[in-house]
Parts: sequence; structure tokens; C-alpha cells
Amino acid sequence: MNFSLLLCPMKAAFLIAAPSSGSGKTTLARGLMALLRQRGLRVQPFKCGPDYIDTKFHEAVCGRPSVNLDTFMATPEHVRELFVRYTEDADVAVVEGMMGLFDGYDHDLGSSAEVARVLDLPVVLVVDARSAAFSTAALLQGFLHFREDVRFAGVIYNKVGSQRHQQLLREVAAEVGIPCLGCIPKQASLEQGSRYLGLDFSEDMSDHELLQVLSQGLDLQALMDCLTRGTSLSHPWYKSVSPVRHTSTSCRIFVARNAESFSFVYAETLDLLSSLGSVEFFDPEEDFPSAFLAGEEESALLYLPGGYPEKHLEALVRADKTRRLIREFAEAGGRIIAECGGMMYLCRSIITDEGGSPMCGVLPYDVSARREDRRLSLGYRRFELYGRELRGHEFHYTQFAQPLPVSIVQVMNAKGEPVPTPILRRDNVLASYTHLAPEAFRVLFPLLSNC
Repeated sequence: MNFSLLLCPMKAAFLIAAPSSGSGKTTLARGLMALLRQRGLRVQPFKCGPDYIDTKFHEAVCGRPSVNLDTFMATPEHVRELFVRYTEDADVAVVEGMMGLFDGYDHDLGSSAEVARVLDLPVVLVVDARSAAFSTAALLQGFLHFREDVRFAGVIYNKVGSQRHQQLLREVAAEVGIPCLGCIPKQASLEQGSRYLGLDFSEDMSDHELLQVLSQGLDLQALMDCLTRGTSLSHPWYKSVSPVRHTSTSCRIFVARNAESFSFVYAETLDLLSSLGSVEFFDPEEDFPSAFLAGEEESALLYLPGGYPEKHLEALVRADKTRRLIREFAEAGGRIIAECGGMMYLCRSIITDEGGSPMCGVLPYDVSARREDRRLSLGYRRFELYGRELRGHEFHYTQFAQPLPVSIVQVMNAKGEPVPTPILRRDNVLASYTHLAPEAFRVLFPLLSNC
């Protein structure tokens, strides 16, 4: 590829998607972001859905936070406002889809395709071609014509076996009338490895190797040509949306942050909290001075996001002073919002196959992370609280040990069916397995803060 020919005469945006999970869209999205940055372009990354893992990889590549776009947890108007706000100073926006293009919580509702429709984004389809050639014609025809309001910029074939295979695939793309933007060879080092509760890139795969493979297989100039001929960040609807600005208060907002044990935080949530008050980060794996949180009960808000505390129990137990200060803060009326791993941290203990580990003791419950108790709880959640509907997402394997807590409200899934997820309230502490949508904090902040 001749990078000297790569031009970006106007702002551009696209959504990279696939027929199904496992097609390689995350690897290709990350590589495309890096290649565009190499060309000196300011790349704003986005991720469809409630994912926390891929956004961290995006941020590492692009040097700026990746923002979640979710049409279940936010209205179409809010999704557009988010897109405008975070692309104000960007040259290119790359939106990584989730699952298959049309896979949502109810048919294609909440899917990557819906995000593409809401933002009028062209779609780059990543097709796993390792076991097919001409049969991909039927697949492409189906995707191209399944929904007329979804536009395609082109196709990238992944896991291509040979030059002959590549030639056949390019002929297929030409026959069905979609630009072929690249053929990526099958290479074991580009496969993703699995990790605890999420995904990680193989430690054997270096950025240099990824970029070398993609540079040889992608036609980046053709991609940019397709994008700048279609919808871009200069679209009329884009110019008509005004980013929301918030008025800050004097409230101090303490946010737990750690690489793994407290790491699941939406970029939008942090920005919203920063606009509402003064955000200060702390690591619960470290012991803090006795003055930490002292005297802040009337005006501060403590936010404990999710993560993997069950993997860091030794460090959390060792930081007993921090656990005691948080318990005293809660008992004195301090306001706390805790999600999933943060809620587990507030409980009496976390039980593993090695035994129980004492946590903060704010909530009189125990959580089991034992292998025999592990089962997946996954999906969108919504519930009524303070006369408002709050939305979020749940994803965990741990479970409450007996006796089970009683929820203060009934939680529903995306289709309105009841689920056993408890919402816990004790004094000014609100806790649940549900990771709250950023917009929920706008509702909760004035209710849980005296600022």
C-alpha cells in the first residue's frame, strides 16, 4: 500500500461490523485505528453496546477515550449528541460493532445496524472467509439487501488462505457490487486469546506484526475514498446537533480506579461526573490516610465501579484501613453508588474455593466466586427508582450466597421480563450487579448528593 497517496480531504466516519462474533472485527478495528493514526489523523474510537474491554484497547491505540454507543441505554437523540460531542476535534471516527451486525436485544433493536442507521454511518463488513469462496456471494447479497436503510462502504475478507483464494473473493465482491477493501491472510498470531470474563489480544502478537499484516492486506486509500464519497462528519444532521454542556458544582466525587479490580467505567460516565463536580481517583488496593473521606459525608459522592475484585482479594484485604474508612463513611450517611464488583467489595465477604475474604461490611451479604457457584448472568436491565426508569447492563459469574438479599424494586430485562437481579439500598448506599448507563447518574446525582 502506498501511504503517500492516503488523503483525508474531509472528516469521515464508518462502522466496522461482521456477520457474527469471531470474524476478526476487533483486531481489524484496532489495526485500522493504528494505521489511520500513523497517517497523522486524529481518530475518535467508539464501541457499540455496553462493552468495557474493547474500549480499553481503542484508547491505548488512539490516545483518547473510546465512547460506548448504545441504543438501549440511550435515546437516538442522545446517541447523536454523544457522537457530535466526541468527534468535535477528530478527523476520522471509527465505530466498532458488537456481535453480528443485526444482532440486538430484540431482533435488530439495539444492534450495530441500529447505531449505523441512527448516525447514518457506512458499514465496513468483515467476513471470515477461511472456509468459503463463491458461497460468500450469497452471504454478501443477503447483508446488502436485508435492510435498505443500512449502507455498506465495502467488505474486508479475513483469514484468506492463498493468492488464488484472494482472487476468487475479489471476484465475488465485484459480482455482487461491493468494493473489496482488503484481504487479510490467515495468521495464527492475529487470533485473539481468551481471558477471565473477557477478551485480550494474544501476548505473542505485537503491534508491529499486526500493522505489517494489515498494511499488506488492506487498501486504506480505497477505504477513505469510499468514506469521503458517502456520509461523513460534515453531514447536515451532524451540524444540527449541539453538544450538551453541564454546570459543575462544588461536590467532591471519589471514584475507585484500578487496572482490574475496579476498571469497568464508561468514558461518558467519567466525563459526566467531572462536569457535575470534582472527580478524585483512588485505588482500594492501597491503604489511605485516616483523613480519607473524613468529614465528607454531607457533600461527597463515592462511586465504586465494577471489575474483578475476586482476582485481587489479597491486596484488598491487606488494605484494611481503606475498607474501614469506606464502612465508616457509609455508616455516617455518606452517599455511595456501587456496581457489580464495587457492590461485591461493599459486602461482608467474597468467598472463593480457597475460603472467605473480608470486604468492607457495608452490606450484610456474602458473594460466592467458587467454581461450583459460578453461572453467567448477562443482559440489559431496567428498573423504576425515584419515579424514573434507570437502565444498565449485567455481566457476571459470581452469585450471592445464602441468605439472598431482597431487592427494593423489581428488575426487568430489555423485553420487560422480570429477572432476579437485586437492587440494594441501605441508608445512602445504592448497590447492584447492574452497571448503570451513564444517563442514570444524571438522575441519581441530585438525589444522592447535597451539592
